[in-house]
Amino acid sequence: MGSFNTNSVHGPVINPFRSGDNGTESSEAPRSAGGSSGGSAAAVAADLCYAALGTDTGGSIRLPASYCGVVGLKPSYGLVSRWGVVSYADSLDCVGVIAKSVDRVRNVFDVICRFDNKDPTSIPQDVRDSSNSQAERSLDLWSGLSHGRFDGIRIGVPQEYFPAEMDSSLRTQFHKTLEKLKDRGAVLVPVSLPSTRYALSAYYVLASAEASSNLARYDGVRFGTYQKPPPGTDLSNTSAVYAQSRSKGFGPEVRKRILLGTYALTADAFDNYYLQAQRIRHAIKQDFDGIFRSPNVLLKNPTPPSTDGVDVLLHPTAISSAPKLGDAMQQGIDGYVQDVLTTPASLAGLPSVSVPWCTAADGWPVGMSVVGQWGNDQVVLRVSELMEAL
Repeated sequence: MGSFNTNSVHGPVINPFRSGDNGTESSEAPRSAGGSSGGSAAAVAADLCYAALGTDTGGSIRLPASYCGVVGLKPSYGLVSRWGVVSYADSLDCVGVIAKSVDRVRNVFDVICRFDNKDPTSIPQDVRDSSNSQAERSLDLWSGLSHGRFDGIRIGVPQEYFPAEMDSSLRTQFHKTLEKLKDRGAVLVPVSLPSTRYALSAYYVLASAEASSNLARYDGVRFGTYQKPPPGTDLSNTSAVYAQSRSKGFGPEVRKRILLGTYALTADAFDNYYLQAQRIRHAIKQDFDGIFRSPNVLLKNPTPPSTDGVDVLLHPTAISSAPKLGDAMQQGIDGYVQDVLTTPASLAGLPSVSVPWCTAADGWPVGMSVVGQWGNDQVVLRVSELMEAL
């Protein structure tokens, strides 16, 4: 868990983006590969594999992709089976793909995007067919795709995705990118997603609450490592026995989130924290549904297609380039701010791709995120392919 991949029992993952000549170590201070799928992103960036799978709960594929200068896809929730994945937060976890190009990501995604009756959250085939037809209709409307142009594509620019914590150089780069898009025929539409400001808080309440429930099975008896209680322990007190194993098997960050989630689910805090976070999540979904041109096929009564809506959203994936490992390991609550741009799409279950975009003032990469309506994964991948070649 965590945005910097510093909480693993094996130690932190080092970002391989800038290494010395002939594969030797650089004299520069090592940087974070991002988390929590930083190992997958680092393996791809170091050319150790064609592509890698990762899991994304609140940005765990997209943030490492941004830091390591590779492509990362978080699919629409429910399109890729989670069977066999250790659950963190069931309603948020997605299996996605990291590779060096959008084409490679698509190749892998097309194979793993299948209905699986072993996964209770897997989307049925009829809904998949509806979303695929909708995506094909959107792609048919765009006349300049084969020529690398954005003619007919309406791109939303969400005003809430530029927090004060963002590196100022990224704002300048983003404005230059918008000018390029406009020159290539894109229609730029300023949009507002007012509930975004509450997304990070709601995410950590919901994810921690689900984690506390999912990780309860690791008690050292049924699952997980077993730690023998010290002499004198009352073995008839099961909580005392479990506590030894759970304290040994879980690291500080995991224990912190379990405690936070357990508190959010208590009778005293349930209404003020968990239910309130669910209300915010619903509001975030409504915000997204209100700006996209394509309707959400998951709704029982989806709104008709809107000519004023946008096809995709565009925003920086991260607020900065990869931090130095030493700084990342010392960050307290500020470390959670890294997820501020990725959690809204996770809460809404939307597809999002981070593509290599620019380098920050320190010379390290930052990605650009392309976000689309639920099920429009092929639309998001096609726009990401155009962004890749921009």
